[in-house]
Amino acid sequence: MKKNAIIITLIFAIPLFAYMLLTTANKSTAQVAQSGKPQVIKFTSSMCLDCQTMNKVFKEIFPKYEGQIVLTEIQVQDKNSFNDEQIKKYNITLVPTVILLNSKGQQVKRIEGAVSEEEMDECLKGLE
Repeated sequence: MKKNAIIITLIFAIPLFAYMLLTTANKSTAQVAQSGKPQVIKFTSSMCLDCQTMNKVFKEIFPKYEGQIVLTEIQVQDKNSFNDEQIKKYNITLVPTVILLNSKGQQVKRIEGAVSEEEMDECLKGLE
């Protein structure tokens, strides 16, 4: 009888233990870089026309801010725990969305939709 109880316990315990190991191993510990520099988090999608427009805007103006501002691009269609965590954290319901964070990591501006190069440049100039 004791042998049967041990076998039944192992039948339930081993899969439960394996499940716990696998789920804790898959949790993402990645975070948006905390570098002490201002940050831009760009939520985008490859299937979005406004996102493609914003990609061109960033390609034109961001090189002059290289090294001064950290740029993080998050593809919303790529489902992983880090992306899902950031989407929830910043309450992203529309792409493109650009979140501007100051050097302390506080959100100072949120831009939803496509904007002109001039407008984005002004936002980046004011970012400290």
